[in-house]
Amino acid sequence: MDHAWKEQRKGPDRWHETYPMAKGNNQSPVAILTKDVYKDPALLPWFTGYDPGAAKTIMNTGKTCRVTFDDTFDRSVLRGGPLQGTYRLRQLLIHWGSTDDKGSEHVIDATRHAGEIHLVHWYPKYSNYADSLRKTDGVAIMAILLKVGKDPKPEMKRILEEMEAIKTKGKEVPFQNFDPSILFPQNRSYFTYQGSFTTPPCDECVTWIILKEPITVSVDQMEKLRSLSSNAAGDPYCALVDNWRPLQPLNNRMVRSPCQ
Repeated sequence: MDHAWKEQRKGPDRWHETYPMAKGNNQSPVAILTKDVYKDPALLPWFTGYDPGAAKTIMNTGKTCRVTFDDTFDRSVLRGGPLQGTYRLRQLLIHWGSTDDKGSEHVIDATRHAGEIHLVHWYPKYSNYADSLRKTDGVAIMAILLKVGKDPKPEMKRILEEMEAIKTKGKEVPFQNFDPSILFPQNRSYFTYQGSFTTPPCDECVTWIILKEPITVSVDQMEKLRSLSSNAAGDPYCALVDNWRPLQPLNNRMVRSPCQ
């Protein structure tokens, strides 16, 4: 069992014993109250240019389902919104619950959704991904909330049909020709704030862009995610669920959204 996972077994409230940053002042996720959000006229729309050919593999890490993208050059990028430059897409991660009433990390107006997709991008003005983690503007994460409903978005299907192939921890299969922008809701409005990764070491390098409108998934689709095991193939099945971090204090941070 690798060291970091052993630490995580202690649970999020003890991560800081190994990763002191987890007790920092700018941690994520946070609860967002619409009435307290600052409508900022300076905030622009965001744009993505994703190359479907950049998608490489999909993996069960034992903690999440992860899609990896080729980030060796500006192949799939995010720009605009609160960002100063162009950020490269590196990975897609999913958080979900054991039941439909929990699973998302960010909570908006006291609503916690069934899941949350994170598209992780980094700022290539820094020499590499590891270097970007040490800078407050090094990473931009686009968050898409998942809510359970009657008309599921067919777009999740592509990811979910791979669940059989990555049942157990450490399983990884090729995942080609995938454009994550199909996951975006119609409404492009967003909340943004400065925060951290929601997994150790919880580096405080993230500009969060949380899309206000959730996308709809079905009960069956959520069950597919919950069918993954957090254990390796030879070990007993252990449902990979509730891989979301509890809320962190907002402290003096401001959550902003564009005026339009």
